[in-house]
Amino acid sequence: MDRMNEGFHPERTLPNPPPLPVALTTYSYKSRKSPHCSFSTATKHTWDSLFDEGYRADVSIYTDNGGIIYAHASILSMASPVFKSMLNLKQSRAHSRSGHRRSISIRGVPPEAVQIFIRFLYSSCFEEDKMQKHALSVLVLSHAYAIPHLKRKCECQLLDKGLITRDNVVDIFQLALLCDAPRLSLFCHRFMLKHFKAISGTDGWDAMKKSHPVLEKQILKSVIDEDIRDKERVRKINERKVYMQLYEAMEALVHICKDGCQTIGPYDKILKKDQLPCKYSACKGLELVIRHFAGCEMRVGGGCKHCKRMWQVLELHSRLCANSDVCGVPLCRNFKLRRRRQNKKDEIKWRILVRNIVRSKSISGAPLFSLGIKD
Repeated sequence: MDRMNEGFHPERTLPNPPPLPVALTTYSYKSRKSPHCSFSTATKHTWDSLFDEGYRADVSIYTDNGGIIYAHASILSMASPVFKSMLNLKQSRAHSRSGHRRSISIRGVPPEAVQIFIRFLYSSCFEEDKMQKHALSVLVLSHAYAIPHLKRKCECQLLDKGLITRDNVVDIFQLALLCDAPRLSLFCHRFMLKHFKAISGTDGWDAMKKSHPVLEKQILKSVIDEDIRDKERVRKINERKVYMQLYEAMEALVHICKDGCQTIGPYDKILKKDQLPCKYSACKGLELVIRHFAGCEMRVGGGCKHCKRMWQVLELHSRLCANSDVCGVPLCRNFKLRRRRQNKKDEIKWRILVRNIVRSKSISGAPLFSLGIKD
C-alpha cells in the first residue's frame, strides 16, 4: 500500500477551482463571432504553385491553339457548380487510379483568359494588366461557370479602369445583357444615350442592327425618351426661373412701397442721397414701370401693355400679401375685395401661379414669401 502511494502527489489529483463569479455586464460575445481569417502571401504562393506545377492534377483543360491547362477536379468542383456537374468525382478517382485524367474543353476565348480564370479559382487573385486585357472573356467564363464574385471583379475592371469606349460599348452592352451583369449593362446604356450620335456610326452598332434589330429599336426608343425628359427638364428649369423672378419682383415692390429706393419711395419718407445700392435686382425695372403707370394717359382705357403688366403685378402682390389692411402697397386691399367677384376659371389660374411661385422659392432653400408691412 505504501509502495502504491510512493510518488503520489495529492495536489495533482485535486480538481481545478471553479472560476470566480463575473458580473452580468461583463459577458463576452466573442464566441458568437466568426474566427479571424488572414490570407497571407505564403498561402497565395502555395495555391499559385499548386496551379503552376500541376501537382497531382487529374483534369486536363483544352483551350484554343492546342493549349492544355492542368487542374484538380476537387478544386474546380468546389469553386463552380457547373464544373461539379461536369466532373463526376467517382469517375475522376477511377481515372486517376488508372493513370488517366478527365478532360474539359474551354474554347472560343483566348487561352490566356482561360488561364486567368482557372488561376482565380485557386488563389482568388489575378494579374492586373492581364485581367484588363481579357476582362470581357473572363466575364463570359465567370457567367458560364456560375462564379458571381469573379463576375463582379470583371465588372469593376471594365468600369473603374475606363475600358469602355465609344467603339466597344455596343459589344460590351450586349455581353452584359447575356451575362446578366446589370451594373455594367446600365452603365453602357447610359453611355450610349450620352454619346449616341458618335456610337451610331461605329461598326459595333451596324453589327447589332443586323444581329439584334429588336435591341436596336429599344435603344432608339430610349434615346427618344431621354430627349423628351431633357426637354421637359429644361422647360421646368425655365419655368422656375420665371417664378423666381416674379417672387423677387414682389419683394422689390414691397421694398419700394415700404422703405423707398433710389428715386421712388413712400410719401411719408425722405430718400437719402447716400443710401447703399439696392439688393433687389428687379427694383430698377419696377421703378420705371411705376413711373410710367403713374403718368400714362392710356391707363384708364386699358390700352397700354405696360400698365396692364403693372395691374397684374399689383394683383399678384395682393394674393401673396398676408395682411392687406395695413399693407403699404397701393390697391392691395381693393384687389382682395375684387377677387370675390372674379371669374372662377381666372381664379384657378391665379391660385396655380401663386402656388408655383411660393413652391419655387421654398425648394431653393430660401424662406417662404414674407411681405413687409408699412408701420
